[in-house]
Amino acid sequence: MIIEFSIGNYRSVKEIQTLSMEAANLVSKFKEIDIQNVHSINDKWSLLKSKAIYGANASGKSNLISGLKAFINIVNLSVKDDGILNSEVENFLLDDEYDDKPTFFQLMFLVDDVFYRYGFEATNEKIVSEWLFGTPGKKEVPFFVRETTGIEINDKQFSEASKLKQLVRDNSLFLTVVKSLNGKIAEKIIEFISRIVVVSGLSDRRLFAHAGAFLDNNDQKEKMVAMLKIADVGIEDVVRVDIEEEDVPDIGSSRKRSFIVTTHKRLEGKNRDKVDAPLSFDAHESEGSKKMFELSPIILSAIENCYPLILDEFDARFHPLLSRKLVEFFNSESNTKKTQFVFATHDTNLLDASLLRRDQICFAEKDKDGASHFYTLAEFKGVRNDASFEKDYIRGKYGAIPFIGDFNTIFESHA
Repeated sequence: MIIEFSIGNYRSVKEIQTLSMEAANLVSKFKEIDIQNVHSINDKWSLLKSKAIYGANASGKSNLISGLKAFINIVNLSVKDDGILNSEVENFLLDDEYDDKPTFFQLMFLVDDVFYRYGFEATNEKIVSEWLFGTPGKKEVPFFVRETTGIEINDKQFSEASKLKQLVRDNSLFLTVVKSLNGKIAEKIIEFISRIVVVSGLSDRRLFAHAGAFLDNNDQKEKMVAMLKIADVGIEDVVRVDIEEEDVPDIGSSRKRSFIVTTHKRLEGKNRDKVDAPLSFDAHESEGSKKMFELSPIILSAIENCYPLILDEFDARFHPLLSRKLVEFFNSESNTKKTQFVFATHDTNLLDASLLRRDQICFAEKDKDGASHFYTLAEFKGVRNDASFEKDYIRGKYGAIPFIGDFNTIFESHA
């Protein structure tokens, strides 16, 4: 499970900023959500099931999520792809003092109830520093620390890496090298990082392809269709139809083309009987239905397999009631496998004390120099339990809102 993710000198993030999933010591108006919305791991750790990120357009919400995705991609690909740092590391561009500074990434997490803190600093050309700490006992100890002068390894905790220091390149991560050579601890850590799912709430053909493949398993398909029915999009069934295309030359690849067909109810005859009617998914389904189709497998897999799910543009094309139901789903007792859900949104209907704790509400705001900062509602003193989070946010009490001018002045200035 994710405890916190920190990033610095990345896109609009200048100084190191942290998104924390650790539950604060607070009492909510609706005390049941203090229990229901939290995963209690042990006497030390209580972690949030979900977290919402609010802020004006261009405040940095998407950049925080993009930074986590960049971190995951570098961890997964630094050994295989020489260009991964150049494509993923993007400095803060609005201060020349940060041009030559490395980007900072750090993830704190639990695997098998053991705490780990892993991170690195990188430029477009090389890894500047890298570290792995953990608590296999009561105290945090280093597993390895990499600096420009070399790599120091704690052989007691990370003996699998002791003979591999010479194999790491300047532009690859040591942890990834150890994992690629069958290091057990490194493999376990990278497996967890790789299971973090970061997706956009806008259309993504990869999500569409994944959802189509989901239909090949009857059990998975049944759950997906049930989810679409609950979402009230009018779909009764979904099937994938493969058509052999005779005009496609046979060059050893598949000549089949797949189509998604949905079933709706159609009135026919004098008795107005309801019969099944197949419709083309691409041509007839709404954008909201398409999004629900694409996200359903991701949500189901996250809940069933304990994948942390990070979703940008969560509310795009969704009715507010559907967005709320999905958040309730992740916060519910059905989420027994310690799945976490982090989402960026503009949907203020979710700013409700009966749905989210104060520490589950994060705000993103830029300062006068264009740098993003992140903070939670729990950090504000004097916020009453019965306060209207939504009204106070819209009024600007918590910041993180746009200061929009008067569009009419466009015409006045040219009169």
